[in-house]
Amino acid sequence: MKYMLLIYETETHYAGEAGQTLLADVIAGHMRFTDALQAAGVDWSGSELAPTGSASTLTQDGVVHDGPFAETHEQLGGFYLVDVADHAAAVEWARKIPLSPGGKIEIRPTGDNCG
Repeated sequence: MKYMLLIYETETHYAGEAGQTLLADVIAGHMRFTDALQAAGVDWSGSELAPTGSASTLTQDGVVHDGPFAETHEQLGGFYLVDVADHAAAVEWARKIPLSPGGKIEIRPTGDNCG
């Protein structure tokens, strides 16, 4: 079953010198996470996303706005798509994703699981 593991964090945590140290630690954690996925034989893909300043949002009426749609403290910063046995397995993998303080992981089945 395929699940999206959507990573939400506050971009400002990565600002400044302390933020760059945190970023290096989180990136190293992601490298360990992807090594663990591979070692477990999990079929996966994923990517970080560019900062929200590069985002645009298309509304239903055809208007394009600068920035992400949701106005929240946390922004979608990256994702993993994992193919695992069930929701419990997806949750267990999501627990291993490194986050900055206050970060969250949304675990959502893909359309492949809806039929």
